[in-house]
Amino acid sequence: MRASLLQIAVDSDESVESRRERVAALVRAERGAADLVVLPELWPMGAFAYEAFAAEAEPLKGPTYEAMSAAARDADVWLHAGSIVEAVGTLGTPALYNTSLVFSPDGELAASYRKIHRFGFDKGEAVLMAAGEDLVTVDLPRLTVGVATCYDLRFPELFRGLVDAGAQAFVIPAGWPARRRAHWTLLARARAVENQAYVLACGTAGTHAGVEQAGHSIVVDPWGEVLAEAGPGEEILRVDLDPAKVTRTREQFPALKDRVLGR
Repeated sequence: MRASLLQIAVDSDESVESRRERVAALVRAERGAADLVVLPELWPMGAFAYEAFAAEAEPLKGPTYEAMSAAARDADVWLHAGSIVEAVGTLGTPALYNTSLVFSPDGELAASYRKIHRFGFDKGEAVLMAAGEDLVTVDLPRLTVGVATCYDLRFPELFRGLVDAGAQAFVIPAGWPARRRAHWTLLARARAVENQAYVLACGTAGTHAGVEQAGHSIVVDPWGEVLAEAGPGEEILRVDLDPAKVTRTREQFPALKDRVLGR
């Protein structure tokens, strides 16, 4: 199967509505080129644009949902549509979540995931958003995908849980800052090696809320080899995945069978 990671540039000079339309067009352009398309974290307004979270929050089935559902259907692809600021509840101040949306090729919502680990150290996302609780996997035709988001990448126990739930690949949208880019690539490879799974990590490009983004979206195979890596700017990565390689790797080097802690 072929995956396309769309490393979107987020710029405050482009409106959320305009970017939504532009990204939908980019997804549609992948028709015939990809089976799975992946977008970054919070690409409508930017992962560090904390002051915009409340204003740009939307219900699960809001404008981004509608635009991405239609784009997935038109492109005939599985679409991990990155994440939105989801508003839950209408009385008083609604709870906000960093929520990922995954659509099937018919445009139906296949899964949603509320980010469990919130970044900010008692500031920003960590105080503005509620934490998710549930691990989420999605069964594609030949591959079971575990869903995580950005800061989740630093917590290996989450990925062990996804492996126990059947994950053979991890899709990780992010808004990762350039100053910690070395951690981004290191952790992506580590999660692939220790879980013997594909990692598809899709970040944003550009600078938003004064924070330069790392870009460098990356695809790593179950042996830890980098199959493709983007540069710092807006870019599309296209890579072929062999679902059977996960099984072969786990059979030829069965390290997961020797787990003791966490069982």
